[in-house]
Amino acid sequence: MTGTGPSFDDLVERAAALVRPGRRALLGIAGPPGAGKTTLAERLVRRLDGDGSFRVAHVPMDGFHLADAELDRLGRRDRKGAPDTFDAAGYAALLRRLREDEEDLVYAPGFERVLEQPLAGALAVPRAARLIVTEGNYLLLREDAWARARAQLDEVWFCELDEADRVRRLVARHEEFGKDHDTAVAWVLGTDQRNAELVAATRDRADLVVGPAVVAAPVVAAPADGTAADGE
Repeated sequence: MTGTGPSFDDLVERAAALVRPGRRALLGIAGPPGAGKTTLAERLVRRLDGDGSFRVAHVPMDGFHLADAELDRLGRRDRKGAPDTFDAAGYAALLRRLREDEEDLVYAPGFERVLEQPLAGALAVPRAARLIVTEGNYLLLREDAWARARAQLDEVWFCELDEADRVRRLVARHEEFGKDHDTAVAWVLGTDQRNAELVAATRDRADLVVGPAVVAAPVVAAPADGTAADGE
């Protein structure tokens, strides 16, 4: 893609094209904290699942956060969100199960933002889901289990947002889920920033870079009649 990059409609078309008869497709969305990965994934799922062509499921990487009790045991609580604070091997194994497409139902963990804790078995992925959209910071890392996770994905897209906007949105998110302003800023400019720099170094490994024109676009609520609506 050239110029301003792909539009949201371009992304919908590209994601749909990953699905082939008799074969489940897995799409990954990577990017630094606060770059809009989850929002983009949710928009894609709403648009694609809503057109009736095939089922789509959203399985975030965040469900594989280690619980705080385990982070305390490992001495990693102050680095929560770094690559070694996730069960990367478990994430890779789940993606492999989804890729193999041999089970009628696969349960995946979710993540509770208020508690900041993973929730086992929170997401049910039926056999009918032909496209799985997963998102997380570290889908393009080459180390150990992260590389095994990447091997299960048909494509990985990278969300890129203006740095000032990304930091502002991330601070607001931390505040929304309970941190006071000073604590949120310190976390974003400390732990989150170190992780963001690590993720930024993986940008060139992506199959596609999704720019601010899509990532930062306002999301329009669905109309009362239930028809799909996006921020396009």
